[in-house]
Amino acid sequence: MTPETIETQGVRLRPFRLDDVADIVAGCADPLTQRFLDGLPDPYTEADARRWVTEGAPAAFTAGGAAYAVADPATDRLLGTVGLSHPVPQRRQAEIGYWVLPDARGRGVATAATRALAAYAFTSGTERLELLTAVENAASQRVALAAGFRPEGVRRGAGAARGGGRRDLTVWVRLADDPPGPYPRPLPDLPGGRLTDGMVVLRRLVPEDSDEMYRLHTSPDVMATRVPPGAPTREEIDRRGQGAASQWLGGRVAAMTILDATSGAVAGSCMLLYDQPAAGQAMLGYSLFPAWRGRGYATRTVRLLARWGFEHVGLARLWAGTLPENLASRRVLERAGFRYEGLLRARLPGADGSRADSTVFGLLPGDLLG
Repeated sequence: MTPETIETQGVRLRPFRLDDVADIVAGCADPLTQRFLDGLPDPYTEADARRWVTEGAPAAFTAGGAAYAVADPATDRLLGTVGLSHPVPQRRQAEIGYWVLPDARGRGVATAATRALAAYAFTSGTERLELLTAVENAASQRVALAAGFRPEGVRRGAGAARGGGRRDLTVWVRLADDPPGPYPRPLPDLPGGRLTDGMVVLRRLVPEDSDEMYRLHTSPDVMATRVPPGAPTREEIDRRGQGAASQWLGGRVAAMTILDATSGAVAGSCMLLYDQPAAGQAMLGYSLFPAWRGRGYATRTVRLLARWGFEHVGLARLWAGTLPENLASRRVLERAGFRYEGLLRARLPGADGSRADSTVFGLLPGDLLG
């Protein structure tokens, strides 16, 4: 691929110039860029930017990839970069990546640039493009979806982390014959960022919730009905919070924090697991701190979650499971309209290698109460 200017709606892709150096430094020295692009020098200097313009970017084209400046079509000023790397000619495959200057974020620059370079790559013989992001980089994953890339999973330890160690990377892929436009999300964002009935608020689980989530899921009352039994580690809780946005964007799990609408206090957690997208079925689950039980919060949570699932996700069916002895959880489900559907013998792992039965409850759109 040879460098040539690509004009598209909203951005211009062009070769780098030496008068881009100051903006390249501003972009590559930015803390957010440094956080997710582990290979960048730190500190990033003017000398690094000059080497990129004179050596790094031209070398990308020589190696069969690409490295473009993303510029404002009106002023030609640098807004960011987009490029192709790690070409695999025998597979007609490459990896696409980008960064955007802080003052140009939130304007669709990365999405427009990614779409433009992907289209150009496909017309030049590439048939598969991969886009890799850190698990916690939700903003980049939204760009991937908007540019038509589909989630394919997580590559464990695929990236070398700055300062040592390795990090997991999510994989997003677009093929040359994929339909145009954004990839449709199975799990949409919450309307207005939250669900509420005036007493209970559900919002997306965030990393800052980890202290409360660890306290919740290591409390004896919650561990008594946890599957598998026992306490999660703090590392597991942190990893869940860091990856919650990615799980949601990938259409797998919508994990939420339950808040008291008046005080804002954390009352518990809940989630919707989209276990059978082809059948329109998902599972829901919930946990409350003991202090918030017996006040209707669990039932309200289930109703809010179910209504969102039916009206916004488009589910045809919800199901939930409980241990047979967990009568309180059974009453919560029945008050929301769930119906008992049966007993699955030895479905769940128990303590010391034993197995536990699970009751199954189902809810159809017309069953929802309240």
